[in-house]
Amino acid sequence: QVRLVESGGGLVQAGGSLRLSCAGSGIILSMLNMAWFRQPPGKQREFVASISPGDTTIYADSVKGRFTISRDKTNNMVYLQMNSLNTEDTAVYACNAGGIYGSGRYLPSSHSWGRGTQVTVSS
Repeated sequence: QVRLVESGGGLVQAGGSLRLSCAGSGIILSMLNMAWFRQPPGKQREFVASISPGDTTIYADSVKGRFTISRDKTNNMVYLQMNSLNTEDTAVYACNAGGIYGSGRYLPSSHSWGRGTQVTVSS
């Protein structure tokens, strides 16, 4: 059974950095499209970044130049390096495995979500 577990969230000051990790079991993440989504408090879930098996990446405009998605194939992990954080980045961040690309967008797999990790950025 597919299982995804996020870690690395926490409380940081504006301008700081965090690295989130997504650990997979029951699947080989390197064979799949992967993505990070986030849900700010009181708002809808939004796309953050995705990476294909060939390591092609896509980023939301709000995080371009600040966030980097990457893989560690040996350890079956996907990362999200977040730099220059601001208060608008405060959200629960979750990873998704096995989505598809359609109409220029990443469409997440409904049954392959982690529970998420909280990121809070203070001013």
